[in-house]
Amino acid sequence: PMTWGLPTGDAFPFVIDCATSVNQRGKIEKYAREGLPTPPGQVIDRSGAVRTDTEGILRDLVTGQCALAPLGGTPENGSYKGYGYATVVELLSSALCGGLMSPDLSGVDKATGEKKPMPLGHFFMAIDVERFVPLSEFKERSAEFLQAMRDSEKDPTGPGRIWTAGEQEHEAWKERSANGGTPVPPALQRDMVELRKQYPELADKYPKFSFE
Repeated sequence: PMTWGLPTGDAFPFVIDCATSVNQRGKIEKYAREGLPTPPGQVIDRSGAVRTDTEGILRDLVTGQCALAPLGGTPENGSYKGYGYATVVELLSSALCGGLMSPDLSGVDKATGEKKPMPLGHFFMAIDVERFVPLSEFKERSAEFLQAMRDSEKDPTGPGRIWTAGEQEHEAWKERSANGGTPVPPALQRDMVELRKQYPELADKYPKFSFE
């Protein structure tokens, strides 16, 4: 994924965290917990065929029999952009820091099927805003621009509101903080209970979950 966070004059920063593929594995795992098929256009197999069988996708992603489609989906829709951004992230997070490339980070030895460690590399970059402009000016101008985005002319058939990155998460944080915290879906509750049964150290740490 590629993530950016910028300070603003709003009550929340501008934060965007996106996979360079149409979707990410975590969302497909969510489909599996909910018993749903994966929407078309997100995963392809080695023949180029579209895959929607969620459980099979999760198995075959590990062995390289299928792959997440790059952002854009198809060349006609600009998939070369997602492919290019994914390559940048790969080079910065592997070649630059001496880490492994993504084919070797599945967590499974493809020859034996046995689990193996995933020494995942990361790349972080921090920009000192005040090397360019005063921080207060940057935050003020950022807030002005983001508000202009929100105030833009709306699609008459749309939901009626334009969000900027980080805004919905901030609203959710406020609502959940005022109402007891983040809800845990039933399927995830079951997974948490099952993991606790498998690992005694979790049972010692979490003898009872908040939803029990």
